[in-house]
Amino acid sequence: MSFVHALHPTAGASGADGHVFAFAQDRQLARLDSDGTIHLPTRRDLAAWIEGRNEPLHVGHLDGRSCWLTDAVEPTTEPPAGWSWVETRALLQTAAADDSQAIYCARHLLHWRAQHRFCGRCGTATVEATDERAIVCPSCNARFFPSASPAVIVAVTRGDTLLLAHNTHWRSSMFSLLAGFLDPGETLEQAVAREVREEVGIEIGEIRYVTSQPWPFPNSLMAGFRAMHISGEIQVDGKEIAEAAWFTRDAMPEIPRRGSVARELIDGWLREGRSES
Repeated sequence: MSFVHALHPTAGASGADGHVFAFAQDRQLARLDSDGTIHLPTRRDLAAWIEGRNEPLHVGHLDGRSCWLTDAVEPTTEPPAGWSWVETRALLQTAAADDSQAIYCARHLLHWRAQHRFCGRCGTATVEATDERAIVCPSCNARFFPSASPAVIVAVTRGDTLLLAHNTHWRSSMFSLLAGFLDPGETLEQAVAREVREEVGIEIGEIRYVTSQPWPFPNSLMAGFRAMHISGEIQVDGKEIAEAAWFTRDAMPEIPRRGSVARELIDGWLREGRSES
């Protein structure tokens, strides 16, 4: 069964067997089997651990069972017996599509709640609405809904090569595609061309949309594109991008792990080479 976003649990359903999402920064409470199978705790599993905390937020339904989100905890919080803090990105690498969507939703809602504890208009402490997914100010009636920050990521090719870059914030061996957030008033395609121009100084064309992915670190929606080099030589900005180069399929650097839209775009380009050989 697919994941379904839902404000309230199904009428009459027991919540004890519902999945629980608990986060400590970029780690999530879970158990991983040796074969990569992911197990999420239930409310029954965490009954003692949850006791005394705020009532978990209902997120939706996964595999016919409710999903709940607890408040974020400190990174040093000891996990309950039998469970561990697992890096969320590692879970997304092996999770089924429905599990991933549930994780994306829970993390996005966690960020949304944290950002709107107080009204951005008058400063009053907020409450959560019961009729829709919204946070409400009881003083001025302002409503704050979950929102995504749109971003673009692009696989730029030149002949049989792919443009990959090393961001200054990554470990030294990691290369990936160019990406960035939209500026006000931009189209997605304009943002793609601008980001490439700003970061590596080249012009691109034949920009086409490929796929999208929610990326709740903390609340992005990534739109993935392909494009072709038109003119210019690589000149990195030296601020965000430290190094960039054209790579062939048989001489690739370390690239992002599976589960990300960057890896999906790169793998798509790699498959094209195999189909042509």
